[in-house]
Amino acid sequence: MFLPQTLASRMIEITISNLVKKFQENVVLNNIDLKIHGGELFFLLGPSGCGKTTLLRTIVGFYPVDSGKIFFGEKDVTKLPPHKRKTGMVFQSYALWPHMTVEQNVAFGLQQKKIKKAEIVHIVGEALESVQMLSYASRRPNELSGGQQQRVALARALVVRPRCLLLDEPLSNLDAQLRNEMRIEIRRICKQYNLTSIYVTHDQKEALSIADRIAILDHGNIRQIGSPLELYKRPNSCFVAHFIGETNIMDGVVIRKGVDEAFVRTKIGNFRGMIDSRDTRIREGSSVKVSIRPESIRLESLPVEENCVEGMIGSSTYFGEVAHYLFEKNDVQLRISELNPCHLSQTARYGIYAWALPEDVVILSE
Repeated sequence: MFLPQTLASRMIEITISNLVKKFQENVVLNNIDLKIHGGELFFLLGPSGCGKTTLLRTIVGFYPVDSGKIFFGEKDVTKLPPHKRKTGMVFQSYALWPHMTVEQNVAFGLQQKKIKKAEIVHIVGEALESVQMLSYASRRPNELSGGQQQRVALARALVVRPRCLLLDEPLSNLDAQLRNEMRIEIRRICKQYNLTSIYVTHDQKEALSIADRIAILDHGNIRQIGSPLELYKRPNSCFVAHFIGETNIMDGVVIRKGVDEAFVRTKIGNFRGMIDSRDTRIREGSSVKVSIRPESIRLESLPVEENCVEGMIGSSTYFGEVAHYLFEKNDVQLRISELNPCHLSQTARYGIYAWALPEDVVILSE
């Protein structure tokens, strides 16, 4: 390993408190509070313009803050310049020197630290071996594929032994297959060296597939923080439900409310679903939204006891292992995804029942 075995003791927790960042009068980050655990692979996820890249660049020190604090462990780094924060940065554009070889690109940061040549050769060799690029050491960037260039950029960020690794849309220039390969590679390296890592992306699947936790940003505000499973199964708003995957949203009115569940009347029928017990806006008689993922809805030829409505399949699209249906009732359409499809022959026929388990129905106040 080119990083020391004592790296685990160097892992840092990153704390962001009441952070505000403006560009002129435009508030880009609005009182951000965030804690990233040591050794965690943490994602900042959101649509274009939500503030995620600004937050990353503020953490690394490229942008000064207007108010608030940034801590690396117990140390206040809010006013430290980037080179004193000891972070490693991986960019979308790779940012490799075109006139240098792979080996020279990776060695550059170490040379600036005046490390002895023999030690640089050893560290760079092990870094390139770690990202499976040792055999390409003498090549130049224009002789490499996009995935290979990104591996070199990752090695270059790691050789300086950063306290945390920051990645800004690192895979957006790669094709789908390379993105899948590099996702796994980035997680492997971050976990192998116990790096505290912050990763910016707008790609939901990228975040869901490798993140430990994710923060969803919208217009400079954090809308929800949680594990991929928590965000997907228990979104706290329609915005998060829509942004993380696909969902069906229906208007409803609360008939009865329990501690962590509610019974809701909708235009197509009644549903029992899960609620956030901390959301005081959900109460009997209140207007709510009902969210159900397409893959959570089952189709049957006979009714089941609850969360079941009768309607028709208006259209279907077959993809081999999965089929997508539009289920229709009372001018409401539900998108349904069925693995190993068996209802294709029932297109445009009545007498079909759609139902969902209560734990797959989420009742939201916004």
